Amino acid sequence: MHSRKASKLLAMKAKMQSFLNLKLFLLGFFLLFTVLFVLRPSLQPSSSPQGSRPVSSKAFASTPACTKIPQSLANTVIHYTTSNITPQQTFKEIAVTARVLEKRSPCNFLVFGLGHDSLMWTALNHGGRTIFLEEDEAWIKSIREKQPSLEAYHVKYSTKVRDADDLLMLGRLPECMAVGDTRFSTCQLALKELPSVFYEVDWDVIMVDAPTGYFLDAPGRMAAIYTAGMAARGRREGEVTDVFVHDVNRVVEDKFSMAFLCEGYLKEQEGRLRHFAIPSHRAANEEKPFCPLMQE
Repeated sequence: MHSRKASKLLAMKAKMQSFLNLKLFLLGFFLLFTVLFVLRPSLQPSSSPQGSRPVSSKAFASTPACTKIPQSLANTVIHYTTSNITPQQTFKEIAVTARVLEKRSPCNFLVFGLGHDSLMWTALNHGGRTIFLEEDEAWIKSIREKQPSLEAYHVKYSTKVRDADDLLMLGRLPECMAVGDTRFSTCQLALKELPSVFYEVDWDVIMVDAPTGYFLDAPGRMAAIYTAGMAARGRREGEVTDVFVHDVNRVVEDKFSMAFLCEGYLKEQEGRLRHFAIPSHRAANEEKPFCPLMQE
């Protein structure tokens, strides 16, 4: 009996330690980002031409300019400092997307899903545009009351997880392989009624972490994954879109990401997260196959 209680106590302590580690990681990351942002002007090398006169000592006595941290970053630091809820992705999963955003931000970042990690994604894309597509209107209202700066839109899905196998087969039809505006597609997987901003912007980074997909009557991520891939192929400007799919340990996310984002475009997998880099099929001088040929 005592050993069983001791085992439960150790498990609780391990879970609490994991939670604290993630919270400290996020807080430390954003505090470091804040310090670097504030100190960046002072770290810039002097632009004075070589051979110019020495700078007067009075110049060093001048008061440095006050540099405010971005509001998105301030909100993020406050949120994760005071909240007991942390993102669902792991340290290593978050780091994969963070590395891409470090290179590409400020950029156009589209996220399927609105959650406890939304402020983090917005802050990591400081200066860019980050929008969230969410299935639950009540949840959007709740988040907006707390974080009105987030740009979120309601999306309706007509698919069901129970129909995933049939949709996977239908996705092989010619109309689903044709690159173009998904608003006018006849493919059953295409999301045709998304907010207008989705169709107007060339997305640099897309994260598919919604809609709900863990029970048979849930909408599932079949259409979101397919539409993300078609948005990447159909972008008008720029060469590559980085697309991330979370929860690839589940059958739908696994099969649909490989089928419509393509194994040949897979760059990395960390835990339950896959990273694909999909080139524009419009910008190419020659016609590209839907998926690249895999070399043996």
